[in-house]
Amino acid sequence: MKICRIIITLSLIIISVILFTTLPTLAEQASAESADFTVNTIPEPSALALLLVAGFLLLRARRGKTLCIVLLALGVTMPALQSYAAAPMVTNVIAQQQALPATEVDIYYDLIDTDGDSQFVMANVSTNSGESYDIVATHFTGDIGPGIITGVYKHIIWDATADLPFLSSSTVRVKITVDDSMVLIPAGSFNMGNCMDPNEGWDVEVPVHSVYVSAFYMDKYEVTKSTWDDVYTWAVANGYSFDHAGSGKAADHPVQTINWYDCIKWCNARSEKEGKTPYYYTDATKTTVYKTGNIDIANDWVNWEANGYRLPTEAEWEKAARGGASGHRFPWSDADTITHSRANYNSDSYYSYDVSPTRGYHPDYNEGTWPYTSPVGSFAPNGYGLYDMAGNVWEWCWDWYGDSYYSTTPDSNPRGPAMGTSRVLRGGGWFHYAFSSRCADRDGSTPASGSVDIGFRCVYP
Repeated sequence: MKICRIIITLSLIIISVILFTTLPTLAEQASAESADFTVNTIPEPSALALLLVAGFLLLRARRGKTLCIVLLALGVTMPALQSYAAAPMVTNVIAQQQALPATEVDIYYDLIDTDGDSQFVMANVSTNSGESYDIVATHFTGDIGPGIITGVYKHIIWDATADLPFLSSSTVRVKITVDDSMVLIPAGSFNMGNCMDPNEGWDVEVPVHSVYVSAFYMDKYEVTKSTWDDVYTWAVANGYSFDHAGSGKAADHPVQTINWYDCIKWCNARSEKEGKTPYYYTDATKTTVYKTGNIDIANDWVNWEANGYRLPTEAEWEKAARGGASGHRFPWSDADTITHSRANYNSDSYYSYDVSPTRGYHPDYNEGTWPYTSPVGSFAPNGYGLYDMAGNVWEWCWDWYGDSYYSTTPDSNPRGPAMGTSRVLRGGGWFHYAFSSRCADRDGSTPASGSVDIGFRCVYP
């Protein structure tokens, strides 16, 4: 039995060495960590599995020395385990096709997060051994999407036949990415337009009409300067050119002074950087990714079946802004008034629904030098968990702006007029009054224009 205990102790020490040498590195990586393996290839057992085996062996040991061995194991492994749990991450991804004739693929992974926050989990597929993840695969069920909580042996089922019919390949890989920066906007209909007194808004906000919007994910926050810079740097190094490098008051403030063309190309670059299929192309053949120039992308020069990032349509933006509630003026449903405690905007007593005790620019962010933006997420989110849908910066949408478009809007997934001179802006900003922060307010600007109070956020897919 002495030999048995020595073997057990050495096993625990070896496991601890593995933890010490690998886990700190993992903890230093980004929270959107990924791992990929060739389908039908099973990785080595995880460190957690080895610990479970060691624990089982301990229970088999004689009781006299068991406590000492357990204490030794805990003393050696706990620091490593604490390092392991320092940041959200995905580990131990296993993908394997079910037994023939089934064509579904079982995907397993471990999701680690110390603070217990739910995560947004995405899956991507490669058919070239991971050189690129540009396969449009969407038929996933199980532990995928928003609201996935910490745990091991999470399970996703992929209907490979639905996405890749007639495929026979041993180089298929699956990559799992965890990201808590996007939220699900569920499919459904909503009443679009000015649901309050028609006289308080513009004529272009009526008639109120029911619109069905398919489910999509939207960034919780407006794109920050730091996020913009990360993708922008990659994009420039990979053949993209922009009109503006983007400005920002600080890293955690929204990027601004970018035009519509900049946003479109940035969305494409973000997609390519993450191995996803870009939405926007230089022509209707959808063969050349839009990277340079300032062409007016026509509505049919978009791959609406892509799995990358894009700008929201005007209908998607308003549905998201309303947060699942109807019949309200602003993105919150407990009141139809606004104050500086709710949003970063320019307060004025002219508007009866602006009841802020402080007037003018927001006192917390008026530092004497424009722009007076605020850090994203400085105010409470709406019903969908989205921040700054009112105020801070205007947000570019995909659609061409049309004064009379509400009279002819399709009742399902409208994508704006076929042509125009301005692109839609929504949400108001720090420079503008409460009138512009209403969910129904519509504005537009030429796609080549940029301003210190215009930014954006992305949707997926």
